[in-house]
Amino acid sequence: MKSQISFVCQECGYDSPKFMGKCPECGLWNTLREIKIPTSAKASAGRQNSMLQTRESLVPHKLSEINYEEGQRVLTGFSEMDEVLGGGIVNGSVILLAGDPGVGKSTLLLQMALKLSGDSAVSRQSRFSNDARSSFPKKQSQPRSLSESRLPNSKYNQDKKASAFNSLASGQSTVLYISGEESEQQIKLRAQRISKNKTSELLLLSLTNTDEAINAIAETKPSLVIVDSIQTMESENLTGLSGSVGQVRYAALQFIRAAKTMNIPVILVGHVTKEGMVAGPMVLSHMVDTVLFLEGEKTTGTRLLRGLKNRFGPVDEVGVFSMQDGGISEVKNPEQVFLNENRDVSPGSVLVITLEGSRAFLVEIQALVVFSKLPMPRRVASGFDYKRLELLLAVLQKHVRLPVDTMDVFVNVAGGLKLQDPAADLGICLAIFSSLKNVSLKKVVAVGEVGLLGELRSIPSLEKRVKEARKLGFNKIITPANYKSIEEVVRILTKQ
Repeated sequence: MKSQISFVCQECGYDSPKFMGKCPECGLWNTLREIKIPTSAKASAGRQNSMLQTRESLVPHKLSEINYEEGQRVLTGFSEMDEVLGGGIVNGSVILLAGDPGVGKSTLLLQMALKLSGDSAVSRQSRFSNDARSSFPKKQSQPRSLSESRLPNSKYNQDKKASAFNSLASGQSTVLYISGEESEQQIKLRAQRISKNKTSELLLLSLTNTDEAINAIAETKPSLVIVDSIQTMESENLTGLSGSVGQVRYAALQFIRAAKTMNIPVILVGHVTKEGMVAGPMVLSHMVDTVLFLEGEKTTGTRLLRGLKNRFGPVDEVGVFSMQDGGISEVKNPEQVFLNENRDVSPGSVLVITLEGSRAFLVEIQALVVFSKLPMPRRVASGFDYKRLELLLAVLQKHVRLPVDTMDVFVNVAGGLKLQDPAADLGICLAIFSSLKNVSLKKVVAVGEVGLLGELRSIPSLEKRVKEARKLGFNKIITPANYKSIEEVVRILTKQ
């Protein structure tokens, strides 16, 4: 069988017939890798895709003839996740969920699948029990679900399960969980730990073959498909191991076509590199509709779900979750995680009002300033940009005349949150001042951007931030609307 040699960039997905040291698309060096594509792969892929496409899908339609209702979304069972997605999962969309290893991607999706399958099971039980004349048989061939004691084998048997898949009644909500990293027994063991629902009808399938996974989706026609993960999927139509550029692109293309043609939402789990980027070609992020990133420190239980790309909603929303022994739970009041109840008696602690997406909540900034015996004092920032900290220390030394050039400065954002909001500048400066002068700033909330000249610059959504602070009982709020410079703020606080 003849094969075609192609060189694909692992960063941006640029395809070249010959090797080049520098990628002309992204400009990076030594990123092109050789892959061999059999000539029969295109034909087999075309035959498979023709099975998913209908005659009607090939006919163009006018925009006015297309009917769509905004309420046609699948609720995940987590209000925090629904808010990040813009109100829920759009039918036919493809979502890529990435994150560091062990951050809780599989746990979050498994809990979501259990909630969806559990709710659908309850609704079916109530519907069948109320209909006394229902002809639904007591014993029928059903797909092996999570609640069954004997799980199916890891190898997919199409002929044996065809009748089971066809037995699903129309309108029933089902979730298909395809795992290429864990066996079905391992998934059930984890599900029993995080869920109390013993009658879940979640469908499990443990395989790594892309073509067989597409066939399973076409036969089950579930309401939601979860693929964990896209880097483990491979096809015999292509050469190369799973996780290579060609295999990832082929698998993503097949799942996207299946989602669009059958109007089924698909969630793909993606790995990340050591730099924190989504593993695989950069074209993967361009192909999907939504890119979510789950972040959080392993030493803390706080997890933040951010939307990096969303074709059906905003990209500036964030969901707050907490990792516990029983799984992931959403945090309705972030102040419970990021605030310390005993913070009002400790010098070096100041509250700031940060804005994550459209949500404003209070975060505690802690600073420790001690005399340094080193020729170059240490600057340590946790949850905050290190270079931004150096800039603020230079402003304090120049305009406030604080002797920070001989001090070791340590700044920490309590709760494991990573702040990127420039409105936290004033809070960090006051926390450093409080620790250096050993002054306790009780019930003080600071919000504002500090410029290089020491001035306080205005920030967006100031009224919304102040309203959130007053709602929690804080009345002493320092903002750019009340003070013009950081020197003025420090002078007033020193006199108090």
